Amino acid sequence: MSAEQVSGLCEQLVKAVTVIMDPASTQRYRLEALKFCEEFKEKCPICVPCGLKLAEKTQTAIVRHFGLQILEHVVKYRWNNMPRLEKVYLKNNVMGLISSGTQSILEEESHIKDVLSRIVVEMIKREWPQHWPDMLKELDTLSKQGETQTELVMFILLRLAEDVVTFQTLPTQRRRDIQQTLTQNMEKIFSFLLTALQQNVNKYRLMKTDLAQEPKAQANCRVGIAALNTLAGYIDWVALSHITADNCKLLEMLCLLLNEPELQVGAAECLLIAVSRKGKLEDRKPLMVLFGDVAMHCILSAAQTADGEGLVEKHYVFLKRLCQVLCALGSQLCALLGSDCNVETPANFGKYLESFLAFTTHPSQFLRSSTQITWGALFRHEVLSRDPLLLAVVPKYLRASMTNLVKVGFPSKADSPSCEYSRFDFDSDEDFNAFFNSFRAQQGEVMRMACRLDPLTGFQMAGEWLKYQLTAPVDTGPTNSKTGEGLCSIFSPSFVQWDAMTFFSESVISQMFRTMDKDEIPVNDGIDLLQLVLNFETKDPLILSCVLTNVSALFPFVTYRPEYLPQVLSKLFASVTFEVVEESKFVVSVQAPRTRAVKNVRRHACSSIIKMCRDYPQLVLPNFEMLYNHVKQLLSNELLLTQMEKCALMEALVLISNQFKDYERQKAFLEELMAPVAGLWLSPEMQRVLSDPEAFISYVGADNKIADPVLEDPSGLNRSRISFCVYTILGVVKRARWPAATEEAKAGGFFLGYLPSGTPMYRNPCTEQVLKLFDNLLALIRTHNSLYTPEMVARLGDTFAKALDMLEVEKNAILGLPQPLLELYDSPVYKTVLERMQGFFCTLYDNCFHILGNAGPSMQQDFYTVEGLATQLLSSAFNNLNNIPDYRLRPMLRVFVKPLVLSCPAEYYETLVCPMLGPLFTYLHMRLSQKWQVINQRSMLCEDDAADDNPESQEMLEEQLVRLLTREVMDLATVCCVSKKGVEQNTTAAVDGDDDEAMATEVTPPANAELTELGKCLMKQEDVCTAVLITAYTSLSWKDTLSCQRTTTQLCWPLLKQVLPGNLLPDAVSWFFTSVLKGLQVHGQHDGCMAALVHLAFQIYEALRPRYGELKAVMEQVPDIQLDSLEQFDSKLLNPTLQKVADKRRKDHFKRLISGCIGKPIGEQFRKEVHIRNLPSLFKKVKPSLETDVLENEDGGGFNVLFEP
Repeated sequence: MSAEQVSGLCEQLVKAVTVIMDPASTQRYRLEALKFCEEFKEKCPICVPCGLKLAEKTQTAIVRHFGLQILEHVVKYRWNNMPRLEKVYLKNNVMGLISSGTQSILEEESHIKDVLSRIVVEMIKREWPQHWPDMLKELDTLSKQGETQTELVMFILLRLAEDVVTFQTLPTQRRRDIQQTLTQNMEKIFSFLLTALQQNVNKYRLMKTDLAQEPKAQANCRVGIAALNTLAGYIDWVALSHITADNCKLLEMLCLLLNEPELQVGAAECLLIAVSRKGKLEDRKPLMVLFGDVAMHCILSAAQTADGEGLVEKHYVFLKRLCQVLCALGSQLCALLGSDCNVETPANFGKYLESFLAFTTHPSQFLRSSTQITWGALFRHEVLSRDPLLLAVVPKYLRASMTNLVKVGFPSKADSPSCEYSRFDFDSDEDFNAFFNSFRAQQGEVMRMACRLDPLTGFQMAGEWLKYQLTAPVDTGPTNSKTGEGLCSIFSPSFVQWDAMTFFSESVISQMFRTMDKDEIPVNDGIDLLQLVLNFETKDPLILSCVLTNVSALFPFVTYRPEYLPQVLSKLFASVTFEVVEESKFVVSVQAPRTRAVKNVRRHACSSIIKMCRDYPQLVLPNFEMLYNHVKQLLSNELLLTQMEKCALMEALVLISNQFKDYERQKAFLEELMAPVAGLWLSPEMQRVLSDPEAFISYVGADNKIADPVLEDPSGLNRSRISFCVYTILGVVKRARWPAATEEAKAGGFFLGYLPSGTPMYRNPCTEQVLKLFDNLLALIRTHNSLYTPEMVARLGDTFAKALDMLEVEKNAILGLPQPLLELYDSPVYKTVLERMQGFFCTLYDNCFHILGNAGPSMQQDFYTVEGLATQLLSSAFNNLNNIPDYRLRPMLRVFVKPLVLSCPAEYYETLVCPMLGPLFTYLHMRLSQKWQVINQRSMLCEDDAADDNPESQEMLEEQLVRLLTREVMDLATVCCVSKKGVEQNTTAAVDGDDDEAMATEVTPPANAELTELGKCLMKQEDVCTAVLITAYTSLSWKDTLSCQRTTTQLCWPLLKQVLPGNLLPDAVSWFFTSVLKGLQVHGQHDGCMAALVHLAFQIYEALRPRYGELKAVMEQVPDIQLDSLEQFDSKLLNPTLQKVADKRRKDHFKRLISGCIGKPIGEQFRKEVHIRNLPSLFKKVKPSLETDVLENEDGGGFNVLFEP
């Protein structure tokens, strides 16, 4: 290789790099240049001399960077095949570049420093400590040359710690060797870092005021920053003794640096990492030094200075760090105090609390929210919560909360000092709104804890604030509400205050009743407040809603003074019929549609009445007649209330009737209450409408063409009649119950005896009434399902062609799109008659299934023994499922099938549940398989732009719906088949859970996930058993991570275990095992799924391999499998005499065998593999086993030192 060759190649490379980086180059030209450079890196035998030549100081930064990249490439991909002398030559030259081959610290580009440090780290990862014992000495020598070299050494040490400890990007044995050697040398490394930090900071402080010395000062400052960054990479994992060595010298230095503007952020970062350390309590004890005078003074003065300079991003970032430091300090104190470590409450605890409070009262909403968790920990702590200093802060905290609950600080506004800070922290008002809602909920929790310590103070504050709001004039602010002139919008100053005050009073009053003894409750003050609230009149729907919440919050006082109940009822009933425009109560003509704010008030009043009757039925019982007459009066005018409001009031009556505790009396009352519904529902006309889809469409007006879709709605009344009946049946089924105490149930005539299993049987007073209406309900469900057939959809009128579609609100919820804030309250609930029709169909569908879901728990054996119930349900609820869209099938499974199955006694499994679930699971498997097939094909054909009629948003919606339906189906299967022992059952809310749900990396399914009685019963029936098993195992390769993880951990193994004793066909066994491996291909990139699937594959292989040789054939098809290693695993598995290796070792071996089919994230799929060889073991001789690479050492055995000093 001649010098000319190198020079010639280098010239070509310089040209190529220039073309690549020149924005004016054409794409073709750039691609050619790129290809030339890449081929050079891959194939050229003289990469090292070329790289070194290009990296010379005389070249431009871009060319030098490329030269260094070539060297990095050589170390990463060619090192194993390089002769020893070439390695030494490269290493010496790279060290030479650090010594004298870079510009000075202030001039050199940061990307050059970065790549240079990376090259050294790549060599260290391959050769240290075995072949390069003096590496640390060499770095130390380099650092003595000056600031430039010291900074590069810092970069090397940081990068090494990140690769080895943080990201763990190298093989286990190498990682262990390097980490253990680092740990052995940690005292030297720390001493080096601290000395460098101290010396450079001292020089910087001396010179920074002298202008002539400024460049030198800046150089020292740079080294200081690098030292802090490097320390941050080590503090997280080194032994705590290094951090607290020498009387916590490091912590002291960091505290002093908090007041050094250029270094304060780095210092705060290091402090935060140190104070957040977990570990043995005894080791963490020295961290309490940070409560000492010096540290406290440094932290507080730094915070005051940073805050005093106004909002500058750099200072604000620093303040956030300091706030986190104080939070972490509080957590350490809570952990140490009261443990066995003999830690006293620090002398400066009061000072700490004051400074912490300063962050809680800072204008930045983000800083305020950051303090909440720590306040909660302090108020909960068994020792600190009794500390007089903390008790003295409780009123101050509550005062601060009064301000913090006020929703101000929207980034788009300028009506509060918080807005300016929010512009740094939030991208949009929606973003801020979501943050603030969770922040407020968190504050509620913490306020309740604070009130446990001092309940009366909170109550007094709430009382003062409530009185103030009741007398303050209304300020609607600049944004006028569309509800009416002079009314508040959700941004109006008055509403924002009312809203905050209401949340405050609700939180503290409920806590006071929980905390204080009955005799100590300030009843008179409470009743005075209640009277003020009851006498307050307002025409503003948003404020009235807050008033109603305050009535509910103060209602427990009425239990002491029942004579106030009639007043409370009058207030609530007046609000049930609230309108902004008075006349519309009496005018029958079509009125302007109610806005969401008005509807909310009415709904709020109804739910307050229900809540009162549910929680205080004994209190309301004496006033039952008055309540009943009120309701009758309201129901007499068909137009006064919406159907939902009517039913809410009837529900309240049913709840009180449960207190009669007399079967006959309650039955008679329910008969009277439901008479109007029965009359309407069982009339010949209604029977015709409910059982004939065409008649139904015509009756509800969905076949009309309407000229003015906003005002005209001729069939509105017909729809409301159907809704009224369905709502009422639901309300009664949901609320009517027998007494909870068996003795009372017996005395009242509710008790019927016991089932064979020993479960008591009761009769529900509503059964007779509801079952009378049941046939027509099933007819309606059958009719509703038929509406989705193509012929019926064709009959919908032009106006209503989309009447069966999803509501926009539902779509947005599924796609996770936020609602525009103002619109929520100000827009009419339904803007057009089409939206009303959509709302009608949607609610009707849901409510019918809610009735069926509640019927079992409510009417028990009377429902389950209805003749031919399974057949009736199959022919109605499960009629025409092929045409039912996913968004309707989901609620059916959740609100009907799941509760029905869960509440059904074992006696009726054979007659009801199995005949119903068999066909259902078979159908659901077929449906989901088809849906996923479409999705998978779509993702393969996504290059074609043929899908114009189906825009991306629609595809996303459909795909997300299939995911949610899949989760619903798998959840149903899990609930039916697997018992809850040790398996966390998903509540229905979790079914829509976020895809990003944090996934545990090591998932071992609970060993005791057993099949339920129902599960066993289902698995005995071949068709059900097959459907459930196939669905569970097929779903593993559907692209829904959440569903895959849940099914793998909860369902797959218990189901398979149940059929193991039978004779499974070899093909079936291979199919189950292959399904799991396919799941790994799809989901292997997600740690949680990967761990669960590997565990499942391991379980199947271990349990079935001895009986089925076919599984080995499947294993042999795994890409890149090492067959000798498979033989070794198999022989151990099949030879029962061999001593069993530990479970973890066997599982790790198995995981290595199947690693070829574990999917990788797209970013890693095409990455070139880096191979780092193991060096001779440092610590103990490892027996070479077949499965690990035989330790290679190219110059024969022993410790040949590669790099001599």
